[in-house]
Order: sequence, then C-alpha cells, then structure tokens
Amino acid sequence: MSPRLLFVTGTSTDVGKTVVTAALAATARAAGIEVAVCKPAQTGMASGEPGDLAEITRLSGVTRTLELARYPEPLAPDTAARRCGEPLLTLAETVTGIESCADADLVLVEGAGGLLVRMGEFTLLDLAQKMGAPVLLVAAAGLGTLNHSELTTRALAGAGIECAGLVIGSWPAAPDLASECNRTDLPAVTGVELVGSVPAGAGTWGRAEFAVAAPTWFETGWTGRYLRP
Repeated sequence: MSPRLLFVTGTSTDVGKTVVTAALAATARAAGIEVAVCKPAQTGMASGEPGDLAEITRLSGVTRTLELARYPEPLAPDTAARRCGEPLLTLAETVTGIESCADADLVLVEGAGGLLVRMGEFTLLDLAQKMGAPVLLVAAAGLGTLNHSELTTRALAGAGIECAGLVIGSWPAAPDLASECNRTDLPAVTGVELVGSVPAGAGTWGRAEFAVAAPTWFETGWTGRYLRP
C-alpha cells in the first residue's frame, strides 16, 4: 500500500508551518500511524545546526525525517543555492527522495515560505502536481490573512490541486477583532474548511505536553480523512 501524502504550505513565511507539521506528526503518531517528514530545502542554517526537522522531532517524537538540501543564508532556497554556489534542487530528485519514505504510513512534506516560493528548479505547487498530493494551507490569524489565503487557494484550484484545509498556525491567547472575524471569513472567502488552529507559543512546549494537546487542535473527522493511510 502506498503511503498517504500530505503537503504543508503557508500563506507566507513565519506563519507556523513547522509547528503545524509537528502537530500533524504528533497527532498521527498518537493514533499509531508510522510517520515520515520531509523538508526538501532548509535555509538559514549551517551544516550541523538543528533545523526545522530537528524541531519537528523534538516536539512530536517522529524520527523518520529527510532533508534534501541545506543553504546557510535565510533566503528563498533557489536564491540561497545560487549565492553559495550549490546546484538547484530538482523536481526529479525531490520526488525520488519522498518516494524513499514509501514504507511509512504517512509522509508529511513541509515547503519553504509560501506555495510559489522556489525550492530549487520548482515550487511546492509543481511538486504537489507531480505527486498528486493534497496541500494543507497554514494561515496567519490576523489582518491581511484573507487576501493571502484566497490568493493561495485560488492558485491551488487553478492548478487542479486539492486544498486539504486551512489551519491557523498561531492562534493568539487574546485574539483581536480581526482574528475573531477571520475564523468565520476565511472559509467563506476561500471555500475551504478551517480544520484547525494551533495556540500561539505551542512551539516552545515540551514534547509530552505538545503530544497530548496536538490531536485536540484539529477536527477529528478531518484527521481521519487525511492522516490515516
């Protein structure tokens, strides 16, 4: 049986993709699902430094991870690759890398920045098209998120890619008016279900606390549809 694939992208950078990916991994792991996580391109980290995959392991306990390229400057991966003289990551080698995790029940693939950021010679949109994978969109809570979210969901729909849902990547403890309204408006303007939200600061928690709470952040019916093989 082929593993279930779920790609994770954001409306922009710093919206909580890594913490959401960790929460998905923890939720699946709690259900007895064998999870692998791939981050095709990591930027802003020197060799040997702990990157996003190390953070996902710390929070979720998932140790099956795969990183295909790393560049030291905190830039879009294609720009970072050119500046340090490294070859651009190719679509073919990325597909092959993800397919190497085929013995897992679920493979989560975290992109870099937003949907159309180039991870090498391709975007996450290209990769999702090639692999026929649904894409979960992580959005900000506050002002500006409606425009960014609708632009991204329109790009997915235009490419014929299933948007698996919207998740608010950092829900504030004291949400302002815009954030409260956006919980209603996000699904209305995008036509995509809001399937979860992660509390602000959850990325600083310890593994035990994070693993217990993570399954409560997503709609139960949704996790059954998208995380189980």
